[in-house]
This record gives sequence, structure tokens and C-alpha cells, in this order.
Amino acid sequence: MQTANTSWHWLWRTIGWLVFFSAILIAWWLMFLSARMSGVDWIGRPIGPNMMPMTAFGALFPMWSIMMAAMMLPTMVPTLRAYEDLIKSADGTRAGWAALLTGYLAVWIAGAAAISILQVILIEIGWIDALGAAHHKWFAAALLLVAGAFQFSRTKEICHGVCLAPMTYFLGHWRPGPLGGLRMGLGLGLFCVGCCWAFMVLGFVGGVMSLLWMGLATVFMVLEKLPQIGKLITKPLGGLLIASGLVVAIL
Repeated sequence: MQTANTSWHWLWRTIGWLVFFSAILIAWWLMFLSARMSGVDWIGRPIGPNMMPMTAFGALFPMWSIMMAAMMLPTMVPTLRAYEDLIKSADGTRAGWAALLTGYLAVWIAGAAAISILQVILIEIGWIDALGAAHHKWFAAALLLVAGAFQFSRTKEICHGVCLAPMTYFLGHWRPGPLGGLRMGLGLGLFCVGCCWAFMVLGFVGGVMSLLWMGLATVFMVLEKLPQIGKLITKPLGGLLIASGLVVAIL
């Protein structure tokens, strides 16, 4: 009986992780296709006609939802692994694992709706173009400076602390079963949005269809959530963003 239970646990664990990483790959593939259809290269520079204009909420929201999945799901790996430890040592369940992921992603999809509305507004007032890139250097510089300053803020410190130590969050907010997993996923998602929102907004500096920026932002956010180095790179990254903002403002 114990062998059978172990086999089923291994099977569901394998299926869960396969679906998780497949979703990430599919999201990145869709973003690559979107960039191609938007007529930009991997840096975000126009190289052809834009066959997929994104100036309305109905077009932007699906794009941002896919982008959130592509960029934020990889950052969830340490949290999902921490929950798996509680499947073995506490009363965590595989359904709770899936619900945790669902709650986390639901918060970021809500964030996708918010930033889609923001992009529509910025297009309407002429601060960004149809590819989501800043029209004026002062706006790009301001975004870099704000994002850099945020890295030194108390809000960043609190939210980053939760993202950096998901096991501590679980110990303080533990709820069993799928409903508990969903509630914890929503809570962790809110802290993650509080930690990483500036990286998303920085997409307006060079264009939200820039695969280069998406890739770099994803790497930075993944590194920030690694316990070994997360605390070491937050403030240096903030200094780099501030320096970049000053350079953009001066040139």
C-alpha cells in the first residue's frame, strides 16, 4: 500500500511540474509570436509592419496576461518547492499545490488588467506609442528613477522578504486543502505584485514587446527570490536603475 501511494504521489508531482513548465514555455512562445506580428525585433525595434496593433484594452489584456505568465511563473519555483516540503511533513496536498499556483496567477492576471488600462491611458495622452515605448526621454528617465528608488523602499523590503522566505509565510498563514492553497496563493501573489510591479512598468521604457527586456526582467526577478543572493542584488539593482535614469535624462 505504501509503495502504491508513493507511486501515485510521484505521478501527480511529475504531471504538475510538467504542466507548470509547459505553461511557461507556451507563454514565451506566444510572446515571441506576438513580437513578430508586431513587427519588432528581439530588442523591440520596429523592423516591419505592425500586424497586431495593441491600443485597446481588448487586445492588451490577453497580451499582458500571457506576459505575466511568462515572466512571473518562473519566479514561483521556490514557493512551490517550499509547499511540496509541507506535503511531506504537514497536511499539504497536491490539490493545494495547484490551488496555490492558481491563486498566485489570478492576482497577476488582475495586475495585467490594471497595467492594460494604464497602457491605454498612456497611449491616449501620447506618452507612449502603439508598441508601448516611451515617446519622451523624460518619461523613460522618470520610470527608471522611480523603479530604482523603489528598490530602497520599506514596501519593497517587506514584500521582498515574504517572496524570499515563502516557508515563513506558510508557517504564519497555513491553511490546508485546495481552498487554503488558493487563499495563500492570493496572499503571496499580492506580496509579489508589491515586490515586482516596477519591473513591469519599466516595460514602457523600451517597449513592452521587447523580448530582451522581458528576459532580463524575468532573470532579475528570479534572482531576487533566491535565498542565497536575493538580498544581495536588490539595492545594487536599484542603484543601476537610478544611474540609468540619470543617463537617459542627461543624453
